[in-house]
Amino acid sequence: MKKRAKILLIYTGGTIGMIKDYDTGALKAFNFDELLQNIPELKILEHEIDTLSFDDPIDSSNMNVECWVKVANTINENFETYDGFVVLHGSDTMSYTASALSFMFENLTKPVIFTGSQLPIGDLRTDAKENLITSIQIAGLQKNGKPVISEVGLYFEYKLYRANRTTKINAEHFQAFASLNYPPLAESGVYLSVNHNALWRPNRRQKTKLHTGFSNEVLILKIFPGINAATVEYMLSKPGLKGVVLETYGSGNAPSDEWFLDILKRKISEGLFVVNITQCIGGSVVMGQYETSVQLKKIGVVSGKDISTEAAVAKLMYLLGKELSPKVFKTIFETSLRGEMS
Repeated sequence: MKKRAKILLIYTGGTIGMIKDYDTGALKAFNFDELLQNIPELKILEHEIDTLSFDDPIDSSNMNVECWVKVANTINENFETYDGFVVLHGSDTMSYTASALSFMFENLTKPVIFTGSQLPIGDLRTDAKENLITSIQIAGLQKNGKPVISEVGLYFEYKLYRANRTTKINAEHFQAFASLNYPPLAESGVYLSVNHNALWRPNRRQKTKLHTGFSNEVLILKIFPGINAATVEYMLSKPGLKGVVLETYGSGNAPSDEWFLDILKRKISEGLFVVNITQCIGGSVVMGQYETSVQLKKIGVVSGKDISTEAAVAKLMYLLGKELSPKVFKTIFETSLRGEMS
């Protein structure tokens, strides 16, 4: 007899866990122990589903490193008991949280699938039911007694993505997420089709290891026409600042003004880590392709290649927690650790 996969459903907060009070029109959280009453279709699934809800659901706008650690610890504490995990999360910062967890779990051997919705479960036109049901199905996929998916994924609107490749692109449409630099891991239609060639493959002879020592002393600096020396100097002089995600134009280009390069060079010499990523949601940084990025490379700016902003922030926090030397930091950041860059 085929073994039923055990799935733990973790509700952290977000629209998906809300129902509408039709008397007032307001959204309110509902008891996740009553999930089957709201989604009776779950009874049809061939999986054993348990639910766990945070005592105080978190609005995704309030997510922080402590919340990420709480989610990761919840999974880690239940890792041996369950075959897969589905994390229900607000969509606004889902890519940040999911990217962070991809770095927290080294050599992940079970699926951790993030999902949410644009409309609450109780809404007539909700996308919550499909997102949740298919996420559970994906988390329960097995072949020869082993999980088919062994990484942190994000499922939304019929597509499963590698989580650390995603970004939220729309606040209104059901197709809220995109992964322009990496193909979907699976697509849901009449059949659930898995792109096996795109999947991350862990070393199953080694155990999954949890890393929670993240440093949040980082900031994102987005370059724009007209940015001035006083602004850059002020932002990079924040006490305790350790790392900067520098969002540049196109393939990694930034102003070649002397003041700009002088500030970056001085801050890098003082121990600040600066990572160059593109402002575009698709494509890659190619340091040295144009004259405007040659100087960045010379002064020690690290190439983020085709990493997303969300994954760059998470990876920067992760590596800063390791207290690495500049040379080792550069080598590791420019290397794909969890499939986050090409």
